[in-house]
Amino acid sequence: MSQIIFHIDVNSAFLSWTAVEQLKNGFEQDIREIPAIIGGDQKSRHGIVLAKSVSAKKCGIVTGEPIVNALRKCPEIQMFPPNHRMYSEYSARLMDFLKNYTPDIEQVSVDECYMDFTGIAHKFSSPFAAAKEIRDAVYETFGFTVNIGISSNRLLAKMASDFEKPNKVHTLWPEEIPVKMWPLPVSELYMAGRSSVEVLHKLEIRTIGELAKANPDLLELHLKSHGRTLWEFANGKGGNKVVRNHIENKGIGNSTTLPKDVTSEEEARPILMKLAEKVAGRLRGEGQRAQMVSVEIKYNTFQSVSHQKQLLKAISNGQVIYENACELFRELWTGEPIRLLGIRTSKLVDDDAPEQMSIFDYQQELLSENESTYAKNASRKNEKHAKLDKTMDEIRKKFGNDAIKRGQF
Repeated sequence: MSQIIFHIDVNSAFLSWTAVEQLKNGFEQDIREIPAIIGGDQKSRHGIVLAKSVSAKKCGIVTGEPIVNALRKCPEIQMFPPNHRMYSEYSARLMDFLKNYTPDIEQVSVDECYMDFTGIAHKFSSPFAAAKEIRDAVYETFGFTVNIGISSNRLLAKMASDFEKPNKVHTLWPEEIPVKMWPLPVSELYMAGRSSVEVLHKLEIRTIGELAKANPDLLELHLKSHGRTLWEFANGKGGNKVVRNHIENKGIGNSTTLPKDVTSEEEARPILMKLAEKVAGRLRGEGQRAQMVSVEIKYNTFQSVSHQKQLLKAISNGQVIYENACELFRELWTGEPIRLLGIRTSKLVDDDAPEQMSIFDYQQELLSENESTYAKNASRKNEKHAKLDKTMDEIRKKFGNDAIKRGQF
């Protein structure tokens, strides 16, 4: 049987979850039915729109725009502050509920996940019927709606779920691409950010179909590797496998929403260094080392991407985490303005856990009697980093986190 992937996305999650919680607590008005937004502070008029109702959307309000703009477009709009703890609770309950159907769930954000339906397809008359059943069961159980996209890979399932909303089920099988996807504006393609779209428009590429038929070498010339990626996406290629989330894959990470968009690697590096040191400090504080480092980027279009790297040795040193994070950042970043940066470590092991030797360690052992200058310098560098980390941890523990900083800060 061919693979079948569902992409399940909560409709206007923050607003929907707020509405459900309010109604449970006696709130008379369902804010999903009136002009309403989540985010910011109405008194100070600061912040941005995190979620909006259908009525607010009809007023021209878009996710990510400043609160002050939303108030100009709709002075009577109702505004409610975000409650991220509550959102996490609803998210966890939804994922637990979906795992009653299959454990093959990959959660990719607080309000969306992929489901590998292939293994349970025999239980239902069709994928479409199953998706409708899941959609209706979510609403009956929790009181909020979801969109479900169905296809043979992750990319097309994601694109399908973004079709007409709310509370809809859509298919986007490969044979449906010319009719359902190619006529759409190129800005509707997954990972086609504002800067990329501007370049494509200059190349007179305005629909996803025109992008699919373009010369990928020309796209790569203007947009580097991201151009070829967009061409592959336009042709329906992307992400076949759903990776099940495991509880044991918990890690330690840190992220920061930036006061202004970052548009260069030079601006990103000190932020990555600060994040790396915080993550490393938490690892040492927990008596852990990490075998995996990942970097997350959220663009100013609110699209999130991440990239990870398996390490030869488990680490808890900020400089090493930083160096790997910079490498991942260069591989991942498309040049779009960045709103959020994050570093996460996973595959954790206890600090005193025995370490399996790599072939490089074995070679160094063979040279122990006549150790090379390079090996000696590397060993001394590691010892120096460890002593420095220990000293900085002791100072911060005694005098506070801001008692000692790197000169570059």
